[in-house]
Amino acid sequence: MAHLLFKDVNKVYPNGYHAVHDFNMEIKDGEFICLVGDSGCGKSTTLRMIAGLEEITSGEFYIDGVLANQMSSRDRGIAMVFQSYALYPHLTVYENLGFGLTLEGIDADVIDEKVKQTAKILGLTDYLERFPRNLSGGQCQRVAVGRALIRKVKIFLMDEPLSNLDAKQRVTMRSEIKQIHRSVGATTIYVTHDQTEAMTMSDRIVVMKSGGYVQQIGTPYELYFYPRNIFVAGFIGEPPMNFIKSTVSGGKIKAGELELDLTPVVKDVKALEGKQVAFAFRPEAIKLSAPAKGSKAEGGYELESVVDLTELLGDMTNVYANVGNVNVILKVNPHHTPEMGSRFKFFVPYSAAYVFDCETELAVESDLKRH
Repeated sequence: MAHLLFKDVNKVYPNGYHAVHDFNMEIKDGEFICLVGDSGCGKSTTLRMIAGLEEITSGEFYIDGVLANQMSSRDRGIAMVFQSYALYPHLTVYENLGFGLTLEGIDADVIDEKVKQTAKILGLTDYLERFPRNLSGGQCQRVAVGRALIRKVKIFLMDEPLSNLDAKQRVTMRSEIKQIHRSVGATTIYVTHDQTEAMTMSDRIVVMKSGGYVQQIGTPYELYFYPRNIFVAGFIGEPPMNFIKSTVSGGKIKAGELELDLTPVVKDVKALEGKQVAFAFRPEAIKLSAPAKGSKAEGGYELESVVDLTELLGDMTNVYANVGNVNVILKVNPHHTPEMGSRFKFFVPYSAAYVFDCETELAVESDLKRH
């Protein structure tokens, strides 16, 4: 395991492109960290700086308290798993797993023991004599992970290792990688553009934005229920959060015929007077009916919409609708899906409503407990 520390780390290329801006973070021993964001956000560049494959332009990077800016990749105790499997096609699974140990001159008996032990962990025991061309994509990726795992390093770096797999294989490999991490305990930094991977696998997530800016660092729970700004709110969650933008007047916003009082969900609504804000809610947070009068259920907003399109997904239905002349997406029970073209009402609990300042893009302070 390893402890990593980043202090104001920047990466600027010779052509002047600033790929990573002031990256600050402490990663604890054995943590599983995901770097997530859209293309060009600097997540892979950050991973390459950790590996020593890219020079750090400014700032300080420490491994176990030792300044590592100029440390060679070989001395960092790192193993990498790439998007491509990078297996040697002319070598068997056994030979691919043991190749790195062979180069280090380790005794053949030790290599044999480690290869068989690693193959058992990864479920590859029955495939040791096969060549990569005789394996499925998921099996090839397990060999790639095993080749890193067998070295017993302190830090695993994974750069979109599942992007070449089909949907079913990705689900399987997600759980397998997480189980391997738990059994091995090495500090792991995992790069992905898939927020589902980040949410399901990581202890903490680093959300980055184009241009190399860190938007928020937190647990999956924190990012989902307490997004710091509009970018994080819209990036985390599938389908993305709905936003209705308008100017605050008298503590309320209007969008078409829609009028919403922000007082129940904002700590200081007077501070927003005259500002443009985004009223937001997640597609899955809505209810198709308001709580009965006199019940102990919390309050909320009752909205009316027109259904444009529906998508049956099995367990849920995506409803594309129009609210106050704004397009939104709602997730509803497939047994209670409204018909296309119909008008229907739905309910947004106060605890599921968010407000963002459109100028700063930051979340407006609220005392509500999210659930």
